[in-house]
Formats: sequence, structure tokens, C-alpha cells
Amino acid sequence: MRCSRTTAYLQINPHCHCNSAKKSGQQTRAFARQVAFARAACTAAFFVCCSGGAIAASAQTGLASVYGYSGARTASGQRASANELTAAHRSLPFGTLVRVTNDANGRSVVVRIIDRGPFVRGRIIDVTPAAARSLGFSGVARVTLNVVGRRSVESRFNSTASSK
Repeated sequence: MRCSRTTAYLQINPHCHCNSAKKSGQQTRAFARQVAFARAACTAAFFVCCSGGAIAASAQTGLASVYGYSGARTASGQRASANELTAAHRSLPFGTLVRVTNDANGRSVVVRIIDRGPFVRGRIIDVTPAAARSLGFSGVARVTLNVVGRRSVESRFNSTASSK
């Protein structure tokens, strides 16, 4: 019987029924690797979330795609615009500034995370058409992401509301 609990749950609760089952040496080593990976992921998430606004400086490499904006509100509550340098990322906090570098031609641009996505396997970021033009691609490209800093999403709303 396979347990539906996560490895993080198994670390906290060693009395789960799947811990009591006999495991072969190979299964035990695989489980130990999964626990070590889960522990490392939790530590990294804790550092990013609980470091007083500081964000870990790390690079992420993968595929970027052009995000088709329609002017609707994004997950952050902001209105989307195809002409702004914004992007969607699965886990970075809203307002995070990320330098996206096109690995093929070396061009880079700083975008602000305002939405969640991409929801296509193998892709790490969705950028607006304006950002894709700055990076010199259309469609999909291999990119490297570096976190630059953070800009509050709320401050942007307040500055636009006070200017009206």
C-alpha cells in the first residue's frame, strides 16, 4: 500500500504507516534521498520567506515563453499590459525583480513578477511581449534568471491611485 503523505509529513510524523513497512536497501536509500531533497527545499523556502524581505541570490536556467496578456487582472490584482516589462513565475513573490538573460544572444532585461505561471512543463517563466522583444525572441527561448531585488506591488497601486 502506497502512502499519500508527503516526505515532509513523514519527517514530522515517524509513526506513519508507510514508515513501518519493511523496505529493501535500495528503497531505503531512495527514501533517504527524497527526505534530504525535501529538507533542502524546506530550508531554501524558509530562507526566502523568512529573511526579512531579502531574497536568496540564485540563478535558475530553463525555458521562457511569451505570455499572452489580454488586459485582465493578474494573480497579484494588477492589470496586465503587453507593453510593460513584467512576468509570471510559479513561486517568486509578487514584486520580485528578476534579470532574465537570453542564453542564445546574451541580451538581458529586468522584469517584475506580477502573476503566477507558466503552467507548461519545462518552462520557468512567462514574459510579456515587450520583454520578449527586448530579449530578442518570440515563442520559446532558453534563459537564465537572477533575482535582483524586490519592489512592492502595493506601492505601485498607491502611486497610480494618487496620480488620478
